[in-house]
Amino acid sequence: MEEAHSFMIALVSSCCVVLSVLAWRVLNWAWFQPKKLQKHLKQQGFKGNPYKLIYGDLKQISSLFQEANSKPISLSDGIVPRIAPHFLEAVNKYGKNTYLWSGPRPMILIMDPELIRKVTQKMDIFQKVKFHPQASLLVAGILGYEGEKWVKQRKLLNQAFHMEKLKLMVPAFYKSASEMLSKWEEMISVKGSFEVDVWPTIQTMTSDAISRTAFGSRYEEGRKIFELQREQAGHLVLATRSIYIPGSRFLPTKRNRRMKQIAKEVEGSIREIINARLKALRAGEAIDTDMLGLLLATSQETGGESGMTTGEIIEECKLFYVAGQETTAVLLVWTMILLSMHPDWQERAREEVLQHFGTNMPNFDGLNQLKIVTMILHEVLRLYPPISNIGRTVAEETKIGNLTIPAGQRLALPVILLHHDPEIWGEDVKEFKPERFADGVSSATKGQIVYFPFGWGPRICIGANFAILEGKLALAMILQRFSFELSPSYSHAPHQGIALQPQFGAPLMLHKL
Repeated sequence: MEEAHSFMIALVSSCCVVLSVLAWRVLNWAWFQPKKLQKHLKQQGFKGNPYKLIYGDLKQISSLFQEANSKPISLSDGIVPRIAPHFLEAVNKYGKNTYLWSGPRPMILIMDPELIRKVTQKMDIFQKVKFHPQASLLVAGILGYEGEKWVKQRKLLNQAFHMEKLKLMVPAFYKSASEMLSKWEEMISVKGSFEVDVWPTIQTMTSDAISRTAFGSRYEEGRKIFELQREQAGHLVLATRSIYIPGSRFLPTKRNRRMKQIAKEVEGSIREIINARLKALRAGEAIDTDMLGLLLATSQETGGESGMTTGEIIEECKLFYVAGQETTAVLLVWTMILLSMHPDWQERAREEVLQHFGTNMPNFDGLNQLKIVTMILHEVLRLYPPISNIGRTVAEETKIGNLTIPAGQRLALPVILLHHDPEIWGEDVKEFKPERFADGVSSATKGQIVYFPFGWGPRICIGANFAILEGKLALAMILQRFSFELSPSYSHAPHQGIALQPQFGAPLMLHKL
């Protein structure tokens, strides 16, 4: 009896100790640690809102976004209040040395060009932010790698994205764009002009281009994968709009079950295509020049531990679908919208395209000589960068400039604020002026890191040249066949999803030339 009593006392004591430890950890996470970080940031010269228990600034940020996205804006308005109202409010209130509370963790805004250079260069210290545990269901691959793993994978992928390899993809881009333009011509054939919401058709075109360039002759199967990935992206965006409760991704909710099902279907479909391709290779068939063929060839050539596993190739293919399709689609749709608003630049671009190609198929070398089109695309990417913010996490305590940043600190490189900063670009910063880039990006930025629509440093987007090449080709083909202007039904509402999209589509009036 006494033994049982002693056991119960020991058990209760142990439980009390465990509960005390857990309570301390929760209290430290929710209060003491944030207050310590707040004091440290103030000592570093940063200002921000006082910390609010657990939520920080999240409720206020949510309200700002809800208000910002509740209605369209005027064509002459700047887009920053709609895309990054939380960043804008913080900078207006406290200056550029500011931070926001993302729950119990502060997020420092880094807006000094020299600090941005160091943050983007020192990738071993300033690492990618793992923004949501379920993000890996949509994309992983090189996007989430660090250290030696990243170095190895990037080296292998660089070979597949070399300009000489991209040159081989031009016919696939051309075929996808031709199908889109043929559909537009069918709509217009009777009246000579027609209202078309170009946004969904551009998305279809870029997804078909990715399917063709990734899987070649099996692009129809690739198209199904894209549709699943697009649905997955929608689920992920919804998931990120609420505070993540640790372990909640394992709950059998309707969304969680669907996300896992999609991930399983996508992986199974890509694996099936890879296995069929590997079987053909073993039978002595030539390697296709599509993206999958290039990855398999690279893996076969390097072999052993230095090559990619099938699982790694699957993850890279999943990433192609989201990053490759979305980036090109938003670049092209905002270019058409801005050229609709500025017919003088539309005509200048058309004259350049016709001078180089006439009505013939644009070729790789000619596309690289389109100076006016290139200036236009740079200015579109300045005004409407695909990603409005780049996040980093500090792996270990480090010093940059006069700042000492503790391990675990989150940083934000607010692309949208820098691209729209009148101190950098002038008082006409909101205006569409491609001539800013007449002498190239370096001249326009005076050598500062203030323009980085595809990121910067070693982690600069590996598909940037892919997106620009496809965008140039599609735009050149559109200009050869159509003139276009905004439809009266167009509502200007830039919206940050996976990339910066037109929230209510892009209805334009197309006129056959």
